[in-house]
Amino acid sequence: MQEQKENNKKIILHACCGICSGYPVSYLKDAGYSVIVYFYNPNIYPDIEYQKRLNAQKTLCQHYGVELIEGDYIPEEFYKISKGLESEPEKGKRCDKCFELRLRNTAELCNKLGIKTFTTSIVISPHKNFQKISEIGKKIAEEFHLTYLDIDFKKKDGFLKTNKISKSLELYRQNYCGCKFSLR
Repeated sequence: MQEQKENNKKIILHACCGICSGYPVSYLKDAGYSVIVYFYNPNIYPDIEYQKRLNAQKTLCQHYGVELIEGDYIPEEFYKISKGLESEPEKGKRCDKCFELRLRNTAELCNKLGIKTFTTSIVISPHKNFQKISEIGKKIAEEFHLTYLDIDFKKKDGFLKTNKISKSLELYRQNYCGCKFSLR
């Protein structure tokens, strides 16, 4: 029974980058969750950019004393789901497919580890649509019999707080979302 209770307070936080996950990790820990950060981002281009973001994520997780799981970096998975959507604008259908790919993979990890709850740091960005990402997360959670925790981390100065955390840790700061199409 105790193990089941502890498992109920575990959460997987899908992390898009160290900067965006700083405040969400802090928030979730303060809320009593045992946080596992999952860095799964096959959309990031080029490889050197992926490594910079991964290293920043490692620094952040070490700072907070949370486990980090690195997903497989297979950019072909992203290109497969974005085929035909390369010209879509930022916040368009390609982005929706990318969110779905990463959240679905997170849900699969939850089932593998026996964890019932997940969320994502993507929503902290003022450039991302919280409602749309939450709908995608909830739909996937329902399919996998999980709970998607839809917290809008940018509320109550969350974006400002996450930036302060990243500056204090001197984390790498990217200047584009991640995929090669967002470089335009």
